[in-house]
Parts: sequence; C-alpha cells; structure tokens
Amino acid sequence: MTLTCGVDEAGRGPLAGPVYAAAVILDPARPVAGLADSKTLTPRQREALAREIHSRAIAWAVASASVEEIDTLNILQASLLAMRRAVEQLAVTPRRVLVDGLHRPRLAVPVRAIVRGDATVGEIAAASILAKVARDREMLALHQRHPQYGFDRHKGYPTSAHLAALREHGVSIVHRRSFAPVRVLLGVHGGPQP
Repeated sequence: MTLTCGVDEAGRGPLAGPVYAAAVILDPARPVAGLADSKTLTPRQREALAREIHSRAIAWAVASASVEEIDTLNILQASLLAMRRAVEQLAVTPRRVLVDGLHRPRLAVPVRAIVRGDATVGEIAAASILAKVARDREMLALHQRHPQYGFDRHKGYPTSAHLAALREHGVSIVHRRSFAPVRVLLGVHGGPQP
C-alpha cells in the first residue's frame, strides 16, 4: 500500500484569523463515505465527516499559520507553511503528498498539486473538511473575544456585514493588516483595537 497524503487549506480569503491546513492519510480498508469538497457540505455534514476521518484515517494532522505570519510572508506562503506543518505533524510519514490547487509546499517527500483536487481526490477532500472544521472552530472562539465583528456568521470573510463592523469598530488584533480592506481602514482609523 502506498501511503498517500492529501493536503488542503482553509481560510485564504478572509480578512481575519489564521489560515489552517490539514493532512490526511486515508485507510483503504476503512473508507469514509460522503467525502466531498468542504465548501459543498453543510457545517453539520463537515462535523460528522470530521469525526469519521479522525476515527478511520491512518493518520491526520491540522496546523495553522498565524495572522502575523500571513502579514509577514503573504497569504500564499503562509498557506504553504501551514500545509508543511500539517504534513510534518503526521504520526506516519507518507510516500507522496497530493495538494489541492496550483502550489506545492516544500516537503521531504514527492508532492503533486491537483487543481480541484478537493472535488476529485478522497484524501484531499478529507483534508479540506478537517481544515475547514478546525478554522470554523477557531473563528467561533475569536467571536467570543470579539463579538462585535460577527465572526460566528461570516468566519472573517469580507461580507458587507463584516466590512460595516470594521468601519464601525476599527481593526482588531486578529485582522490581517496586509489585506487591502483592512489596510485601507488602518490608514483611516490608526492602529488595531484590543
């Protein structure tokens, strides 16, 4: 059996919070039914599938890159860093890694990028689900600390409600300063709010 690891990220587009990545090695003897691109699933379906993946996969890991790392490196490089961290945290070393998208993290094993891999490769779909579930949980935790932004509803994405909250309350410490809407508001309001 070739140990194939799927990798995907969640949270490249939002204006706030870390970017997450997951790495999953599925067990062909213990398949997980219903794997799909996390964006096509409801939160309840993602949570149920995440529990299945946790219990049936040969190995899985979730990692992140912080808002500070996103602002320092840029979102693409921070995403690749989170991916590398996830793969390196696996309890089992994969023989090859399949990554969703166009870009590949630097790893000690062969890596192949597959466009729309989250919709066509089970391991990548599983990784997309774990990354999305982990990031959504983090955004709910950030909502508890910063309820005025509505992270529980939009998860940090640049919705009209989020942009209105940013204009009203200013930029928080969990917002990505390198992203244009936040950068513009910082020019207007000054430094971040606690």
